[in-house]
Amino acid sequence: MTTEEITSSVLVATGAVVALAALLSALARKAGQPPVIGQVLAGIALGPSVLGQLPGDPSAKLVPDEALPFLGVLGQVTLVLFMFSVGCELDTSLLRHQGRTVTTVSVAALAVPMAAGVALGWLVAGTDLAPKGIPGGWAFPLYLAVALSITAMPVLASIIRDRGLSGTVPGTVATAAAALTDVVGWLLLAGVIALAGPGGRSPAVLLGLLACYLLTMVAVARPVLRRTSAIPGVLRDGPLIAVAMLSGWATNSLGLHAVFGAFLAGLLMPRTADGTPDRELVSWADRMGSLLLPVFFVTTGFSVDIGGLGPADALLLPALVVVAVATKLGGCALAARLGGSTWRQSAIVGALMNTRGLTELIALNVGKAAGLLDDRWYALLVVVAVATTAMTGPLLTWFQQDRQDRQDGPGQRAPGPARAAASGSRAASRPT
Repeated sequence: MTTEEITSSVLVATGAVVALAALLSALARKAGQPPVIGQVLAGIALGPSVLGQLPGDPSAKLVPDEALPFLGVLGQVTLVLFMFSVGCELDTSLLRHQGRTVTTVSVAALAVPMAAGVALGWLVAGTDLAPKGIPGGWAFPLYLAVALSITAMPVLASIIRDRGLSGTVPGTVATAAAALTDVVGWLLLAGVIALAGPGGRSPAVLLGLLACYLLTMVAVARPVLRRTSAIPGVLRDGPLIAVAMLSGWATNSLGLHAVFGAFLAGLLMPRTADGTPDRELVSWADRMGSLLLPVFFVTTGFSVDIGGLGPADALLLPALVVVAVATKLGGCALAARLGGSTWRQSAIVGALMNTRGLTELIALNVGKAAGLLDDRWYALLVVVAVATTAMTGPLLTWFQQDRQDRQDGPGQRAPGPARAAASGSRAASRPT
């Protein structure tokens, strides 16, 4: 294909997925689901699982193989901008008051699902249920453990925004815990990939490089962001974009995916005197990331084909869903309660942490490329990721069904010593 043809294909595919995502998001909202579910389903629907099953394979005509990598690049850039805005909007003053709960939830979000994943993977290893052609030993059980422990941080952030949970105790606890657990999860995933075969970076080297990256972000990027925030108008946008992109490139090079670098760059953005975010600095990233986020879902949807599932999976699939929900939702809810949250707040944290969609699909692609999943298990875990994400909306509706509970209980703004004093003077505060 020529450059002009590839450009045309990318433009047509982008327009189609954004339009379909808008339609399905509206339908999802009417059905009581978060709009992001419509975006995920739009990506899958345009791929081989749905559109590709029609005569003539319209999916391949919509996005030819030559154009798919370019669409993927656009999706990655959009995702970086989206996660940068998510990091910017995290209220660090609230996070400081919820440190104990965040730590407890993070530990549970990793330990409980991973223990269940290892046990389940070990039970199916060596049986007819095991993935075909994978390495023996602990590789598959360890990979399954990591896959079950992952939370889809971008999807979670979108749900939190749509549900009005930004700045609340459960919203901030879930966002911070998801960030912490997924960074550790990607480190563990890199270790599993290294164990599964040659050519991977050792965990020790990865940890060393990660430490160097974090030091650079704190010592170099943070001062740059501080000085940039004082520049008026559009002149400051360029440096902000550069830091977000370079930070995403750094973590992507480490095998941790670009979303974490973008999130950390946003987290390092200067805040106002009371620790709340200065939203004016990142309004462009928020708008662009939210608008074109469906492009990323379509690129992942093209790697999913659920048509290979058969009757033999009728028992295995429900078992995987039950294990995934019980360990993630139950473990995180109990941990949040032990950390000091109310039962209603804890239930909301558990429901949010049970969201797996986007990040899970990325991890599944990594596992499949490393030979740790066959097509059947890949499809099974994709369905688990979508199902657990789709549960989030109804669960949140159930936990938030009473208006008084939303005002006085789980959805309340977390207390902070500076919040009341700053509410009347936030516009005049200068970034720190």
